[in-house]
Amino acid sequence: MSEPGHFFASWRSQTLAGSRLVIEGALRAEHRGPSPALREWLARWPGAWYWADDARSRLVLVQGTAPARPERWLWHGALLLLTIITTLAAGAILTHAWRPTGAFGPLGGVAAFIEAVRDGGWRLLLPGWSFAGPLLAILLVHEAAHYLAARRYAIDVSPPYFLPVPPSLSPIGTLGAFIRIRTPVYDRRQLLDVGAAGPLAGFVVALAVLAWGYGDSIRVPGSELHAPSLVALVGQPIVIGDSLLTAVLRDWIVPGAGPVVLSPAAFAGWVGMFITALNLLPLSQLDGGHVLYGLAGRRQVAVALVAVAGLLWLGREAPVWWVLVALSFLIGDGRWAHPAVIVPGRPVLRRGVLAGVACAVVFVLTFVPVPFGR
Repeated sequence: MSEPGHFFASWRSQTLAGSRLVIEGALRAEHRGPSPALREWLARWPGAWYWADDARSRLVLVQGTAPARPERWLWHGALLLLTIITTLAAGAILTHAWRPTGAFGPLGGVAAFIEAVRDGGWRLLLPGWSFAGPLLAILLVHEAAHYLAARRYAIDVSPPYFLPVPPSLSPIGTLGAFIRIRTPVYDRRQLLDVGAAGPLAGFVVALAVLAWGYGDSIRVPGSELHAPSLVALVGQPIVIGDSLLTAVLRDWIVPGAGPVVLSPAAFAGWVGMFITALNLLPLSQLDGGHVLYGLAGRRQVAVALVAVAGLLWLGREAPVWWVLVALSFLIGDGRWAHPAVIVPGRPVLRRGVLAGVACAVVFVLTFVPVPFGR
């Protein structure tokens, strides 16, 4: 295999955190585009590569140099299994197939749920698949898209960690999922592509789930509840807020007057849209923070501060936003600004700008100012 210097007019190499070799340089004029010889060489390159500019005159090569670390598949599998159980329980409550018994406080409810599952009560949770299946599909596609985009750039990334929550603590049975990036991100293109992949892929699945779920939802004309949508949890109606997309899609698929009682699948789609919007907030280590830093660099912090002010104001009607602002501050190690990448000065390509614009559009369509009514 030829040395890369055969194709570059000038180039440099550096090792990132002792785990990845990065070679970047300007191609000789005859190899831009690329040439047949360079195309053949890249097909044999034992790593990742991508163009550093739209003119395809600069090339970045990435190769892992450290042995692949063993993944804790048993741990990941156990978390996924627990999340399947807890989301099935949430779905079983929505379908009225199962109702928690015993103390339903923060601790007593958890203990009662664990005891019920241990004693064979898990069979009563199976009807909850109509909620759990679609929701887990949205989460899995979201995290898989992040994972595959990171692997595209030879970034060392963990498999998804799913976060189960007993139904006594969360009406959806989970806090979502996340992956860990274990090596430095080289430039803003890598960051934007990895950050945008999850929300965009998850949005497509959530949109399909939402449309399917609305088809099984019903309107209640003449109801005394003045609400666009609602779900019933343990016999109590919970008012569900609207985004631009849910309002238009619901009234198109379920026309008429009165509130719409969401089917389990529709609620799963609503939750998927809500999670997508949360992730696209332009704060620190959220997906929206990755995307905005990829697009605007250090100017991300100014937008983040405006977003924080807006969320604090919305928190007067929906205190959940106060909680989210605090959590994003903790996740970002005490700041809402995104940390710098190794090469922050290189702009993203046109396709990256389009991905960023698509994320902004998805955020506008899916953001719910007041998620839950009173």
